[in-house]
Amino acid sequence: MMPNTKPLSVRTTLLTLLLPSGIVLMALAWVVHGLLLDRMSRDFVEGRLHDEVAFLELQVRQSGGQLDALQTGDYFEEVFHHAFALHSPTVTTISPESWRPLLEPLLETEQQGSIRVQGSGAAGAPSDILAYRRQIAVDGVPYVIIVSEDMDALRSSQAELHAWTAIVSILLILLLVAVIWVGIALALRPVASLQSALTQLQGGTISRIDVRAPEEFRPLVNQLNQLLDSLDQRLERSRDALANLSHSVKTPIAAVRQILEDDSRPLDTALRDEMARRLGDIDKQLETEMRRSRFAGPQVGKSALPVKQARDLLWMLGRLYPEKSFELTTDLTDEHRWPIEEHDLNEVFGNLLDNAGKWATQSIELSLGESANTVRMVVTDDGPGVAAENLDHLGSRGLRLDEQTPGHGLGLAIVRDIVQRYGGRINFSDGAKGGLRVEVDLPRKS
Repeated sequence: MMPNTKPLSVRTTLLTLLLPSGIVLMALAWVVHGLLLDRMSRDFVEGRLHDEVAFLELQVRQSGGQLDALQTGDYFEEVFHHAFALHSPTVTTISPESWRPLLEPLLETEQQGSIRVQGSGAAGAPSDILAYRRQIAVDGVPYVIIVSEDMDALRSSQAELHAWTAIVSILLILLLVAVIWVGIALALRPVASLQSALTQLQGGTISRIDVRAPEEFRPLVNQLNQLLDSLDQRLERSRDALANLSHSVKTPIAAVRQILEDDSRPLDTALRDEMARRLGDIDKQLETEMRRSRFAGPQVGKSALPVKQARDLLWMLGRLYPEKSFELTTDLTDEHRWPIEEHDLNEVFGNLLDNAGKWATQSIELSLGESANTVRMVVTDDGPGVAAENLDHLGSRGLRLDEQTPGHGLGLAIVRDIVQRYGGRINFSDGAKGGLRVEVDLPRKS
């Protein structure tokens, strides 16, 4: 047995999905920001150190290698804000002096370019520096130039900027929650309107739902209104059927009752025939209304398999009319569906094929096809056909063009009623083999 869990609301579901996603994205952006900030800072510092080393190299070359003639010390610290070291075979200059434990080992190494030094532990010196080392020769004499940056101070500035980024991210998350909440409330406002409309509909205040719903809710509103139309049509058909039935059988029943209650008249053959005719009229009307009451009309979620139903009917009619040939022509597959109630499609197929079977000489053909908006069925036979002046009257209730053929003239009338109920079209014309051609077009979307 499935546990009875309370379904989540749309608001809760969206918040559950969107809020964690927003937090994860903000956290990811914060981490990426930290990595990019560190990389950009390092590249920027390396670029500045490279430029300052190039400037000191120019000064050394212009002084002919005389380091004592260079303006060093506070000048370079004030201009570049960086520590530096200049080394020649005779002179070594390091500024500030507190950086000597960090820079002296770099004078002895052979590594060129950027060098990272961490965790020196020297008193008064930073624990993390980035240095740029270049070795040059002036008049055959080797010189070493080093410029370095305190990365601790830079990281402190980065940490402050990163912290402000985190604060802004948290504020953005809170703003995101507020925006999501307001957006959900605005998006669900049509649902509240629809709920109010359903309440008014239930109370009889309105007869149809008229809600200015967004695009996603319009199919729901349209199908609800179609359902209401279908229910009203069924009720109206039931009332009409009862009224028709009451009106139709009242006179035959009164006539039969009058004959049976008249003791002065013997029940001769003429009276028996009269009673049989009256009772036949009652039976005919009952059959008509009962068949009409079974029509479903357009139903949401109802569909039929036209190819399968057609083959079943053709097989059955082939046994009923063994001397005639029934053929099916279609490009549709057996699993293809049409938006038609199964019993209604059976009525259309059955009445058209049975009528063609009665009149055909040898062959009856059923053709099934469809287009983007229409489904089509065509039944043709090679019988005597119908006179041109009578084609427009085919399908009229109770019309029979040949009284010698069994039936009540209801088949084509029933087909016409079903086609009209689905908003389709039926057309009668002469067939290619001289018989009758019946073409039925029904909309794919009712």
